Order: sequence, then C-alpha cells, then structure tokens
Amino acid sequence: MAIDSLAQRRIMGHFATGVTVVTARHNGEIFGMTANAVASLSLHPPLVLVAVDKTAAMHAALTASRHYALNILSETQEYLSRRFALRGPKEVNDVTWITASSGAPILADALAWVDCRLAEILPGGDHDIFIGEILAGDCREGLPLLYFCGKYRRLAE
Repeated sequence: MAIDSLAQRRIMGHFATGVTVVTARHNGEIFGMTANAVASLSLHPPLVLVAVDKTAAMHAALTASRHYALNILSETQEYLSRRFALRGPKEVNDVTWITASSGAPILADALAWVDCRLAEILPGGDHDIFIGEILAGDCREGLPLLYFCGKYRRLAE
C-alpha cells in the first residue's frame, strides 16, 4: 500500500531545496510558477528538469511555448516566490525582465537563471516532468532562498 500523501509531504519537507520561479511567454503573456521540484539533469547535453502539476496554467503555457526560464531566487526574493506560488494570473508589470536565446522571460534580479528549449515531457503521476535543454544562463553573487519544513529559510553566514 502506498504512503499517505500527507505523510509523504511531511517527510519530503525535510529535504531542503532552493526556490525557483519558472517563467514562459505564451501569446504575449508572461506565465510564472514557483517550483522547488527542479534539478540539473545532465551536463552533456546540458539539461534541467522541472515537475509541473498537470492542472496548473503553467503546464499549458510550457507545452505551447516550448521554451522556459528557470530563475533561482536569492534570499531577498521571498516576495516573488510567494507571488508566483499563487494560482491564477500574476502581476508581472512591476518586475524587471530580460531575455536570452529563447525569448523566455527571465527575472533580471535572479541569483541565477537558465534559458531552456523544451526537449521532452515525461509523465510523473499528477505532474509532468519538463526536460529543458539549456541554451544560455548566468549567475551573480548572493545567497539563495531556501525552503525547509514548510518555511522559507536562509543560509547562515
């Protein structure tokens, strides 16, 4: 018998993760979603993955746009994580955006980012796993925003 979903959430909540915002542009609109189910998958070819709930608006946007950016948030960007964690349309006009190779919107002040072309979509239960080939990326000095046991955390200096 499979583990109870609440127990799984409690247990896996003890796995500290970084916090990202996945962004894409579709039909001229910017879509974004906070995600911590992300990973660097391969160096050759350069691949990352993000798991997206099949019912999320982001799922349809990623599938249609075929490009996305994975923005790694700094410890000062908890407000962006909270904003993009909400379901439904997001306010994006007060955010500074840049673009790279694919044209996907990138958070200008992100700690780090990768710009991706969608390479493959794999099934993963109630989520799909979007594998992206990294086309470009960059990082800057700073400390990451972390998530652990249901709370935002910061690294101690």
